Amino acid sequence: METKSRRQIASLEVLIGGTCYGANATMYKLAFTAGFSWPQVVAGQMIFAVLCFLALSFFDRMGGKAWAPVPLPTMAKLAGLGMLTCGTSIFYCFAMTMLPVSVSLTLLFQFTWIGLVIQIFFSKRPPRLYELAAVAIILFGTVFASGCYKTGIAGYSLVGLACACLAALCCALFITLSGKVRVSCSSAQRGLIVSTGSLVLSLVACPSIFASGALVNGLAPYAAVTGVFGLALPVLFFGLGTPHLPASLSTVLAASELPAGLAVSLFVLHEPISLAQWLGVAVILAGIALAQCAPFARGWKTNRGHKKEGCMATTQARTESTFVTMDGTNSQP
Repeated sequence: METKSRRQIASLEVLIGGTCYGANATMYKLAFTAGFSWPQVVAGQMIFAVLCFLALSFFDRMGGKAWAPVPLPTMAKLAGLGMLTCGTSIFYCFAMTMLPVSVSLTLLFQFTWIGLVIQIFFSKRPPRLYELAAVAIILFGTVFASGCYKTGIAGYSLVGLACACLAALCCALFITLSGKVRVSCSSAQRGLIVSTGSLVLSLVACPSIFASGALVNGLAPYAAVTGVFGLALPVLFFGLGTPHLPASLSTVLAASELPAGLAVSLFVLHEPISLAQWLGVAVILAGIALAQCAPFARGWKTNRGHKKEGCMATTQARTESTFVTMDGTNSQP
C-alpha cells in the first residue's frame, strides 16, 4: 500500500515533469523563426533526448549498476510510450505552423479532461467531484492564461485545430499509460527505451535530419533544450511519479506546463503578459492545488472519523462490560 509521503513525492515529481514541458513552446517558436521546419525540430529533440538517457545510463554503469533484463512485451510498451510523446510533439509543432501559439496551447490543454475520461474508462468508476472541479477550474484559467479569450478559435485551419486536439490526446495517453507500465529496471534504462521509441517515429517524420546538416547548422541548441526539458526530464519524472498516482490526478498536475511556459516566454522572448493572463495562471494553480490537496484532506477527514468511531466503540464496550448483579451491585465480568 502506498504511503502518504510517497504519494506526495510522486505528486511533486509529476508537477516537475509538467513544468519542464513549459520550455517547448518557446523553443519551437525560436527554431521556426531561425528557419527550421517542424520535422527537423521534432527529430532533433528526440535525438538529444536519446543522448541524454545514454549519458545517464553510462553513469549508472560507471556506478556499478547493471542493466536489468526487460521482457520484450514490456520493452514494446515502453517504446509505445515514446511514440506517444513523440506524437504529441509532431502534432503540436505542425499545429503551430497553422495556428497562433495561444490557440495551439489552449487546445493542447484539453488533455486535462481527456485524461479524466481515459481514467474513467480504465478504472470503471465515476469521476470524483474534486476531479471534475479541478479540471473545470484549469480549463477556465487556460482560456485567460493563453490569451485565447481575445481571439477565439473561429476561422482557423481545421487541419491545424485537429492536429492540436490530436496532440492533446497523445499527451493524455502518455501521462495515463506511463503509470500503467511498471518495470524493475533503472529510470535511466527505462527512459532510454522510451526515448528510442520516440526517435524511431521522429525519423519516419524527418528521415533526412542527418543528411540535411540541420543539427550542425544551428538546430542543435534548440534541439538540446527541447530534448532535455521537453522530453528527457518529463519522461524521467513521469516514470517516477505516475505509477503512484491516479491517472486523473497526474494529468491535472501536468497542467503546470502553461504557467511555466508563460514564465519562459517572459524571460526568454520578453513577451508581455497581461493582467488577465496572470489571473489565468493563478486560476490554473488553484485548480492544481485543489487536485493535490483534496485527496489528502479527504483522507485526513476519514482517518479522523475512524479514530472518533474507535473511541466511541471503546467507551461503549467499557459501558457494556459493567453489569448489575442480582443483589444490585455493579460488577465487572
